[in-house]
Amino acid sequence: MATFLSPRPLPARRLPVAAGTFVIAFSLPVFVLAGWRLDGWLLGAVLWLGSQALGVLFDRIGIHEPTLRGSGVVAFGMMLRGILLMVAAIAVAAGDPRLALAGALVYALAYTLELVFSLLLYFGGQPR
Repeated sequence: MATFLSPRPLPARRLPVAAGTFVIAFSLPVFVLAGWRLDGWLLGAVLWLGSQALGVLFDRIGIHEPTLRGSGVVAFGMMLRGILLMVAAIAVAAGDPRLALAGALVYALAYTLELVFSLLLYFGGQPR
């Protein structure tokens, strides 16, 4: 149990983001071959790219040790990122539920793979 509770340095985000991007890219041919609406894929890709752009912005603001300057901005921004994502998805769902479902599935698959890679890299690192 102590292994999971030991703090570790944050891993680089490149590999998890690349894994999510792979899902976005791979899902396009799936949509084409299945004959699904491409605007659903586009919605998921735009949500993914918007979320990643906000993530890059918050990485640049960063939490700097030892003063932890910017930690409040990053914490608020991370919450705002999820809220904005849900507002966009709900707004689309109000007009076209099938479009919103397709976009949400593409985004959710990309996010899930990014999360899995992030957790594997974090817990695979050496504790401090």
